[in-house]
Amino acid sequence: MIVETNTDKVLMGYYKETAMELSSNGASEFLELSSEQRLAILQKLYQSKSKVSVVAKELGATVPEVFRNFERLARADMISKDADGYYSLTTYGKTICSQMPSLLFVSGLKKYFKTHDFGDMPEKFIQRIGALAQGQHYKGFTRVLEQWRQICDNSEKYIFDILSEEPRDLMEPIITKAKSGIKINSIFSVLTVTPNDRKEVIEKLGVKQLVSEGAIERRILQKVGVVVILNEKEACVMFPKTDGETDMSETFYSNDPLFHEWCLDYFRYCWYGAEPFSEGKLAKGLL
Repeated sequence: MIVETNTDKVLMGYYKETAMELSSNGASEFLELSSEQRLAILQKLYQSKSKVSVVAKELGATVPEVFRNFERLARADMISKDADGYYSLTTYGKTICSQMPSLLFVSGLKKYFKTHDFGDMPEKFIQRIGALAQGQHYKGFTRVLEQWRQICDNSEKYIFDILSEEPRDLMEPIITKAKSGIKINSIFSVLTVTPNDRKEVIEKLGVKQLVSEGAIERRILQKVGVVVILNEKEACVMFPKTDGETDMSETFYSNDPLFHEWCLDYFRYCWYGAEPFSEGKLAKGLL
């Protein structure tokens, strides 16, 4: 099973100790971010320093109106002006902007997250959830499997996956990849749904030999909530429903480097927290 790390404990302790402070100090900061134009200004300055007149033209707004919002952001210590009249983000402003993708990701998926959550995912990954902001949201089992198949077909170095279900249609393509030299690392749950003819398929395709050669490595967890599949360039991630059941009918996919890095880091976290795999553990549902 995955063990809570010291980092997770420190983060949780921090939140408990500073909750009151965040409540009192955060209210005024959120007020500054409640303006669509001020958010747009921050995003413009996140890209590069600029002047009020330039930003006003880019936003299609009047200079006096934009200047007032520049002044508010300056008073909040989010931006500052240099001797040449250019405004840029302060370290505080840059930090605020770096967190916006997380807010945008979840706010744009309010309906989805009414019925889904992050399961038992550690806080450190939730804090980085904005890395998934560039992902495309696909619905439907057929579309999900198409994306999985694409990741399999495009792999040149490895295929890593965390499985709550083992799709029958992907077993042979993935094993074929292993035979061609592609590294396969899979994490199963003891409750992973597998095809009825799984035993016959893995015997027919020589999985035992591939495992002994190290081409396929497998580990097992008591429970799998978040599902990922990735190669060296692209990735998919699926979140569980609020009742804990993994939803295989919807996925987020991207070849964006930050998206891929998040999925790879989460896979590695689960991999090193998992137990050695055996068919007996999978069949009996026992660790």
